[in-house]
Amino acid sequence: MTAQPGYGQTCSADLQSFTTNNQRSSWSSAWLPSWCPTSPSRLKHAEDRILQPVQMQFTQGHVPISNGNYIWTLGFNETKNLGDPRARPASQASRDGGSEVPLVLLHGFGGGVGLWVKNLTALAQSKRPVYALDLLGFGRSSRPIARSHSQEAEEQFVQSLEEWREAVGVELMILLGHNLGGYVSVAYTLIYPHRVKHIVLVEPWGFPERPDVLGSEGQVPMWIKALGTALNPFNPLALLRVAGPLGPLLLQALRSDFKQKYSSLFQDDTVLDYIYHLNVQTPSGETAFKSMTIPYGWPRRPMMQRVGMIDPMIPISIICGSRSCIDGQSGQAIREMRPNSRTDIIVIRGAGHYVFADQSEDFNQAVLEICGDVRDGEETAEGRKENKKE
Repeated sequence: MTAQPGYGQTCSADLQSFTTNNQRSSWSSAWLPSWCPTSPSRLKHAEDRILQPVQMQFTQGHVPISNGNYIWTLGFNETKNLGDPRARPASQASRDGGSEVPLVLLHGFGGGVGLWVKNLTALAQSKRPVYALDLLGFGRSSRPIARSHSQEAEEQFVQSLEEWREAVGVELMILLGHNLGGYVSVAYTLIYPHRVKHIVLVEPWGFPERPDVLGSEGQVPMWIKALGTALNPFNPLALLRVAGPLGPLLLQALRSDFKQKYSSLFQDDTVLDYIYHLNVQTPSGETAFKSMTIPYGWPRRPMMQRVGMIDPMIPISIICGSRSCIDGQSGQAIREMRPNSRTDIIVIRGAGHYVFADQSEDFNQAVLEICGDVRDGEETAEGRKENKKE
C-alpha cells in the first residue's frame, strides 16, 4: 500500500484548532480521553494498520466543508490532484472521456473507511475513481455538535455530503451505502437527483416503518422492553465508553465475529482495535443517529415513505446477504414502489449484514457489474427531464 497525504494539507493548523475546539464542545470529551484508552492519534494508527493490505496507491486526507468541519477521505484513481487548483475538475475530465463516474462508498453506523479494506483494491482496479469517506461525526471526520431533531440530523448528513462533492469537484456519483450509509444515499438523492447516476443500497437501514405498536410490542419479551426503556436516554454505544479501560475486552466479547470476517487478512485484533477507536471518540454521529430513531432502532422518518419520490430515471441496486437478520422484504417493497424504474435485488449467498466482509469476492464482483452498466456519457436525470419537456 502507498498512501499519499492530500486534500487537507494546506489547512492542517486550522484542522488541529478545530479538533481542539470540537473536543471542548461537549462535557463528555473532557473525561473520555482519560477514562477510555483512546485518542485521535490512536485512531489514526489503528486505521493505518487496517489499511495495510490495500494493494493500490491512494490519497488520504481531510476535505474541508462549511463551519470548519471536514470529511476524512480516501481516493483511488483520481482525475486530478486536489491540491492543484489548475487541474481539471473531475466533471470536465469525465465529459472529455478522461474519467468514469466515480464510485462513492458510505459506511454504516459505527463504521469507517477501514472496514472496506477487503473491497477497495478490487473496486479500484477497474480504473474508475473510487472514494471512501467517513460520514460527518464518524471515524476521522470532524465531530460537530449533532442536531437533536431527526429531520435536521438527516439534513446535516446530506448537506455535508453535498459540500464534500463540491469540494472534491465530482459532478456525478454512483452512491453505494451500507446500513446508515444507504439511508443517507437515498436522502441525498431526493435533494440532489442530478448528482446521482446509480444508487447501490447494501443492507440499508431505516426503510420500513415500525410495525403496529399493539401488534409488535406484544411479541417483544418484557425484559427487552425494560432494557430498551432503561437505555433509551443514552447513545447506542454509550456502554463501550462507560466501560473505560475494559471497553476493548467488552468489544471482543460482544463482537468477536468481526475478527472472523477479516481473518483472511488479519490474525490479530487489528479490526477490533480499529472499531473500538472509531466508537469511543466524541459520539457526534452516534448522537445524530439516535435522534433519527425511535425505540428498538426504527427510523423516525422511514425512507419507505419517500423512496417512490426518487427520480424514476435513477436505477437502484439492492445488495443483501442471505443470512442477514435485517428485514429482507424492503428490497421487494422498493421495487414495487418504482414500477417504471430499474430496481435490481442481488442476494449474496452465505453473507450476513456485513455482506462486503462476509463474502467480499462475490460482493466486489456484483458491484463491478453494477458499475459496468453505468454509461458515463449519458445525461443526468435532470437533463433528461428537461429534454423531454422540450
